[in-house]
Amino acid sequence: MTGFIKKESIDEVTQRADIVRIVGEYVPLVQKGKDWWGCCPFHHEKSASFHVEPDKKFYYCFGCHASGTVFNFLMEMEHMSFAEAVETVAKKEGIQLEYSNGGEVYAKKDPKADLKAEYINLYERVSTSFHYILTQTESGKFALDYIKKRGLTDETIKKFRLGYSPLDGKWLRNFLLKNNYTASFLDESGLFSRKNPEYAFFRDRLMFPIFNKAGEAVAMGGRFLRGDPDKNPKYLNSGDLIQYKKGDTLYAYNFAKQAVRENKKIILCEGYMDCIAYHQCGLTFAVAPLGTALTEEQIALFKPFVNEVLLSFDSDNAGQKATIRAILMCRKHDLTVKVIVLKGGKDPAEIMINYGADVLTGEVNNAILDDEFLLSRLEELYPKNTPEGKSKALSEFFPYIDSLKSEVQKNACLEQFCAVYDTSFEAAKKDYINRSSIPLRSQSTQNEPEKAKSSGKIRQTAELGAVLSVISDNSERFSKLRNDISVDDLNDQWARQLYIILEECMRSGSFSVSSVLNRLEGDGLDGLKELVIKAVDSPFISDAAVEDGIKLLKRHNLEKQCSNLLLEIKRLEGSALPEDKEKLLELVSRKADINRRLESLKKGIDNGSNN
Repeated sequence: MTGFIKKESIDEVTQRADIVRIVGEYVPLVQKGKDWWGCCPFHHEKSASFHVEPDKKFYYCFGCHASGTVFNFLMEMEHMSFAEAVETVAKKEGIQLEYSNGGEVYAKKDPKADLKAEYINLYERVSTSFHYILTQTESGKFALDYIKKRGLTDETIKKFRLGYSPLDGKWLRNFLLKNNYTASFLDESGLFSRKNPEYAFFRDRLMFPIFNKAGEAVAMGGRFLRGDPDKNPKYLNSGDLIQYKKGDTLYAYNFAKQAVRENKKIILCEGYMDCIAYHQCGLTFAVAPLGTALTEEQIALFKPFVNEVLLSFDSDNAGQKATIRAILMCRKHDLTVKVIVLKGGKDPAEIMINYGADVLTGEVNNAILDDEFLLSRLEELYPKNTPEGKSKALSEFFPYIDSLKSEVQKNACLEQFCAVYDTSFEAAKKDYINRSSIPLRSQSTQNEPEKAKSSGKIRQTAELGAVLSVISDNSERFSKLRNDISVDDLNDQWARQLYIILEECMRSGSFSVSSVLNRLEGDGLDGLKELVIKAVDSPFISDAAVEDGIKLLKRHNLEKQCSNLLLEIKRLEGSALPEDKEKLLELVSRKADINRRLESLKKGIDNGSNN
């Protein structure tokens, strides 16, 4: 189906749409006479001024004057285009739409809609297969045992469709090709390695399907469970895809949205397992930003429905940075913010296992207001008994004051600061008026040496230097690197980590230095971030230097292949079997070819260094 939705179809959907039922999915409505009333979802109010007229197929708010048809309502609530809203209502009402390829434009169908639907179908099938492998096969048993030890029930495992991706890297592609998917379609799916498309991107991992608001699988996250942790990132996640935008999506929002609307609050937590633990404990209004950096688009998903945001990020440096950033963003949207301080364990899943759902619920109910959280952080950072400590703490509190909408709130929080730090309100107010922008810090002074120590642990190897050299605001250099080198060719753990981040940026269509740095906002990544900044600022990284770096990586890769071939050759040399002799000749030929390529590369590198 292509082109435009016919006017006759739009008219039919308009007439048959049950606006009360559809709006009622988002807003609790009470009938008064022939009309229905509720609190407006588009602005905060305590008394109902939003009403729906079923006869006129229309809604109107006497408070903020929002109004329109059921299509306008969905466009505003779900950030849809008009065509998407028509298609959504048609699906709800069981109406078959008709399309045309021309004529008067009424509602243009998304030209990528059919392709998006095909990829959603693919991810639905793959996530179902992974779930089957986890729950019904011997190969997935160890992963199933792991999540059951983490306290997850069969019901939760089924609800979130958790799965296991096989160790065999070629299994998935062969399986899908046999089920009539084309190679070119699979190459662009995000499920396979760019360098070696026959290999699955997710291998030997616990799998978390990422669902859209309709509950359809659109992307994946995979957790590392066994092997060498230095050579495998803990999590691999899908980059942006035609059917999935990471910054527009909240994990588990499809399960949480009804509870969010009913409770008028939302829990934002660190990751998949934390979010799932909250749900299993009955706190079903929990979601997780995909990565710790909350986005404006994610806030827009829940802002119309909530009065209160509860933050449940880790207590490490990255988690605290995420908490402070989320506080400032939510406050700028005039949302009340509280912070869940977990005392019974390091994360919600641990509390769930060790203490049970009631304790976790109690921790949520005892969440502290954001100003109390921030002031306690400042007390850790700066002494209250020195003028310098008072001044620095006040300066770092200013961004929070700036984020508040109400002048009364601003003054009250400033007074609260003055009470904690025993200083004059008049002096603090004067400093605030004359303020300069200083960011809030998230790390206590006692952790500063630990941070430096963490940074110092990263030694810049030749591999890491080569990957660092391709970072710029243009993806051309990285494209050259990934044409010859895959992440599997790298031995250095930091080079591998950085390569994966660059790959995510490339797949998301947002390849830039800032995108790379944003993805390095994690615990233990400060040292790598420093190296990236130094590399980008270095005047010595030229295109020629990049080429030499790539050649060096190719050389190391060929040397590794040569070493592996030599071991296999030695193993076969003593065999009298005809098939082994034939294999031996093939391996010797391959080794000779690699040696020739190595000599050529060595000459190229030597010539480059002599110029």
